[in-house]
Amino acid sequence: MTSNTVFDEESCYRSRADFPSLTRRIDGQTIAFLDGPGGTQVPKPVIDAMVDCYHNRNVNTHGNFVPSAELDERILEARCAVADLLGAAGPEQISIGQNMTTLAFSLSRAIGRSIRPGDEVLVTQLDHEANRGPWQRLQDQGAVVREVPLLPTGELDYTAMKSLITEKTRLLALGCSSNAIGTVNDIERARELTRAAGALLILDAVHYAPHFPVHVAQLDPDFLLCSAYKFYGPHVGILYSRPGALSALSTDKLIVQEDDPPYRIETGTLNHPAIEGVGAAVEYLARFGRGATRKETVHDAVAAIAVYEHELGQHLWSSLEGLPGVRLWGVDFSRPTRAPTVSFTIDSVDAGSIAKALGKVGICVWDGDFYAPRPVQILNIPGKALLRVGFSMYNTKDEAERLVQCVAALARQK
Repeated sequence: MTSNTVFDEESCYRSRADFPSLTRRIDGQTIAFLDGPGGTQVPKPVIDAMVDCYHNRNVNTHGNFVPSAELDERILEARCAVADLLGAAGPEQISIGQNMTTLAFSLSRAIGRSIRPGDEVLVTQLDHEANRGPWQRLQDQGAVVREVPLLPTGELDYTAMKSLITEKTRLLALGCSSNAIGTVNDIERARELTRAAGALLILDAVHYAPHFPVHVAQLDPDFLLCSAYKFYGPHVGILYSRPGALSALSTDKLIVQEDDPPYRIETGTLNHPAIEGVGAAVEYLARFGRGATRKETVHDAVAAIAVYEHELGQHLWSSLEGLPGVRLWGVDFSRPTRAPTVSFTIDSVDAGSIAKALGKVGICVWDGDFYAPRPVQILNIPGKALLRVGFSMYNTKDEAERLVQCVAALARQK
């Protein structure tokens, strides 16, 4: 993962001026949004794009009048922007939905129509429930659902994965990166195993796409899902489909809906202003990169931001590591592909009470299992709850230091 651009602390402070929410103060201090895995803040260009749509194009698509034609162009452009972000060939590979979970259920129902009793479906013990629940429901069609085990290190057991993928395997649903403990999975190995078995590879990139350049041509999944509100956009779900993959499915669609991809899995009227906001979010990210095309500039920008976020994560990890009573979960930051997500517990202290105390002084972190209860269960995390910090492009070392000081004080009080 290389970049022609350097994104450093100075770049971060320049970007902060674009995020109106970062000016808010809590308890006399500037709010610190350290909850990127739960959703990022939105820059003004994204807000402006959505407001402009409401002002000028609050109509439906495919009408024979100017605002509707303009809206069609903007939505197509947003699909093109997302295609660039994901490294897809074109907008026909980008479907849009209410959120990632809704799209995953729609995809599961479509695939389920060809599932036969005895077919095997593989999920992992590391994944978010949005990439487990929809596929576990295929048991209703007679599928046998198996799990790739999670090791105590916070990594998947790839030896077990290899043994679990057989000629009966119809699909593997794999998260690219864990939203709970930051592990980045070996997608290349999963692709090799699924292709050899003739199984579908379905990737959840919700926690990966905001932090690493995505090249679907290289990752080669059949389907990849992500969420725009994790990369500075509004709440919109995105589905990438390999050429021909979506056309092969019997999707839930009205007879009036277009049959071609990407539309055949989209239902009802979409959130048009939000879709324009998604396009603006990609354009915003591209501002921070270099290249001859938007695809090149946005990938360059994400790669540069990734280095900055990794350094922040590494700094926080090493700072928390030395605090008495603090236990860090997952792999450390010695490897380059590690999401900037730091999850920890404090001995004999309830995670919720710590998050509440931090929230009162303007430090926003999440506590709980983050809709990923299975890894929390498998790792036997005390109280079934973690404290999670996730960095984004607008977070600073000062915010990380402020968090460490507060955690140290809370740990001393236990």
